[in-house]
Amino acid sequence: MTPAGFSRVEFSRPIDRRHLTARPIRLEATAEERQVLAKRFGLIAIHRLEAEVELVADGEAVNARGRLGADIVQSCAISGDPLPVTLDEPIALRFLPERATEEEEVELEESELDEIPFSGSVFDLGEAVAQSLSLAIDPYATGPNAEQARKDAGLSDEAASGPFAALAALKKK
Repeated sequence: MTPAGFSRVEFSRPIDRRHLTARPIRLEATAEERQVLAKRFGLIAIHRLEAEVELVADGEAVNARGRLGADIVQSCAISGDPLPVTLDEPIALRFLPERATEEEEVELEESELDEIPFSGSVFDLGEAVAQSLSLAIDPYATGPNAEQARKDAGLSDEAASGPFAALAALKKK
């Protein structure tokens, strides 16, 4: 049975904190899940998405530590060419029961930034891995043809077109 709210997520892996084991959990996205996630993250393709995560209960919270691995194809930020990228990233998350807040604005401490709230006893480890993947993607990655694409578009390097280029041109006069 899928808990309410988890069926709409592309890479859903609900975990009940009451049934944690000492063994690490291995997640691997199916071809269909990778295709939908690629669309969600604006990628050309995701050929591999997997993670191995150890879950440790800490009172009502659950600490998750492990690694995420992925082979993706994204577009070069300059040329638009397909750019294959292999990612190998650490995962360190903390799942906490939702807490009621009466404040409209909540300030988070640095240690709270990777905290993920959940309701009841179930949290979605797959969605957390998917979000970790999205954060690991370099939105400005450039491929081997980027410099040529810049030249073809009439864009020069930063030194020739930066803020001091106009001053250098005035100095030459």
